Amino acid sequence: MKVKAFKAWRPAEGKAEAVASVPYDVVDKKQAAALAEGNPDSFLHVVRAEIDLPEGTDPYSDAVYAQAKANLQRLMDDGVLEREAEPSIYLYSQQMGDHIQYGIVATCNVEDYEQGKIKIHEKTRRVKEEDRIRYVDTQNANTGPVFLAYRDSAAINAQVNALKTETPLYHFTSVDGVTHTVWKFENPAALESAFADIPAFYVADGHHRSASAVKVGAMRRAANPNHTGDEPYNWFLAVMFPESELKIMAYNRVILALPGTKDEFHAALAKKFVVEPNGVKVPTRAGEICMYIDGQWSTLTPKGMSDAADPVAALDVSILQNDVLAPILNIEDPRESNDIDFIGGIKGTDELEKWVDEGRAVLAFSMYPTSMDQLFAVADAGMLMPPKSTWFEPKLRSGLLVNTLD
Repeated sequence: MKVKAFKAWRPAEGKAEAVASVPYDVVDKKQAAALAEGNPDSFLHVVRAEIDLPEGTDPYSDAVYAQAKANLQRLMDDGVLEREAEPSIYLYSQQMGDHIQYGIVATCNVEDYEQGKIKIHEKTRRVKEEDRIRYVDTQNANTGPVFLAYRDSAAINAQVNALKTETPLYHFTSVDGVTHTVWKFENPAALESAFADIPAFYVADGHHRSASAVKVGAMRRAANPNHTGDEPYNWFLAVMFPESELKIMAYNRVILALPGTKDEFHAALAKKFVVEPNGVKVPTRAGEICMYIDGQWSTLTPKGMSDAADPVAALDVSILQNDVLAPILNIEDPRESNDIDFIGGIKGTDELEKWVDEGRAVLAFSMYPTSMDQLFAVADAGMLMPPKSTWFEPKLRSGLLVNTLD
């Protein structure tokens, strides 16, 4: 794989904690505004710029992209963000409870993505992809990194282990209790060389960010009659983690409405699953799904076997989709249906119970997490998972390292 050092814009001394923000897509406008309140340096003013515009502003309006560009420029002009003098590669660790992961921050090659060497496992939604294209193109920058995984490498691990004992550039704990630490490698060429032996990257989180960055690169390539391949638009910002350090959490489902009666639903469900009312809230293994309805938790076990040779069909989220959501609940496309919503596993089963008990949902499904092996198998086969199959924690912070396309 091709990775490249870059001249990052990064927070000035003492500013990292104030600048760093959650990704744009894990908060809505109200939540983003609350997190950024009283903090003009928060990077949420860049990635969710609508918080600085009047209530009711269309999030896809020209005004939002113009505001985002102005806010990024303000952080640069005011010295909140400073640019490195030389291209560098960075190490970024996140610790959440007992879990810690170390990622390499660099830029990845647009052509590697186009050629399928950077592998995906989910479809993108056109409206979200177009939104991120406009963000990248208008700001001339990658303001949020793509979260990539790679198979473990002893050569890369050795360089990481040597650096993480050194004094970091930044070290702070965010309001959600996650500790973030950033170091800078003194010899980026050694890492570039080590990654040349890695056969593939896998998009763990950030399918829309990666697709949009690549399309901006393709647009600029097509518009440049003197294109050489060395231009900054050929590269996009990413954080690359070894597979052994990554933690996938469940991505749970809540059903907002039934097409018929509850009795009809239970009768149809019993044809496909053994339903055991046992109070168990979280599946104990792959092949189990827990369901909450009318104040009762039950474990669902499929009566039939999935096609083990098909890496997508074998996923629990596929079993739920193919045997429950589509045939029983008439949810053929979860991306477009108004009868389903998705709850990240970080919120736990209490959140599922809350939705149902408060009447916001009729029932909820608690899922067993997809594994990294399953993700790799699907991506290697060139196949796609159902939407919302994986939830990675902790989330990468935006604003710690920004890549501009100049």
